[in-house]
Amino acid sequence: MIEDPAAAEASLDPIRTRILLELAEPGSATQLAAKVGLPRQKVNYHLKALERHGLVELVEERRKGNVTERILRATAASYLISPAALASVAPDPHRFTDKFSAFWLLALAGRMVQEMGQLIAGAAAAKQKLATFAIDGEVTFRTAADRAAFAAELGTAVARLVDKYDGGATATADNPAGGGRRHRLVVALHPALKGPALKTSPTTPSAKEQDND
Repeated sequence: MIEDPAAAEASLDPIRTRILLELAEPGSATQLAAKVGLPRQKVNYHLKALERHGLVELVEERRKGNVTERILRATAASYLISPAALASVAPDPHRFTDKFSAFWLLALAGRMVQEMGQLIAGAAAAKQKLATFAIDGEVTFRTAADRAAFAAELGTAVARLVDKYDGGATATADNPAGGGRRHRLVVALHPALKGPALKTSPTTPSAKEQDND
């Protein structure tokens, strides 16, 4: 998860993106130059920028005659730019809470990406598994009225489940200390993009639940 604006800028360069892709397996500047079709000196320039921002790392150094060859690899199998990289202009989910607003849905999605990045990093550092749950699927509505009825029924069902399982801060027989670990729950329904559909699970609405401090 890339949160530093400078690192995000460095990663968005098309050549550097290609280098990151090629460095899924360790390689040298000479090897990369042949793959991306650039002079070795130019590749070295990009490698230094990526290394400076922690996007690639040194694996080993090999001595070849009077030259030391540096072998590098990408620091992750994949990268995602967090909304934190654009914190000053990122959508704020607290600015408006209209459940029918596409902008609010986008703000919630941005917050989810940012929080999940921090949670994954924390879980990895603690060598613990992160408890998450997500459902992704598609449902086809015959009419707008059906869609509205579905959304209303879904909201009622989710509210009922929250009331049933929410421990809150109140002590109970099952939870004498009260409190417990808070979780973030986001349920979203939006039109699918036109074009080839992604393979998903059975027809269910999108729903995501994630850990949150």
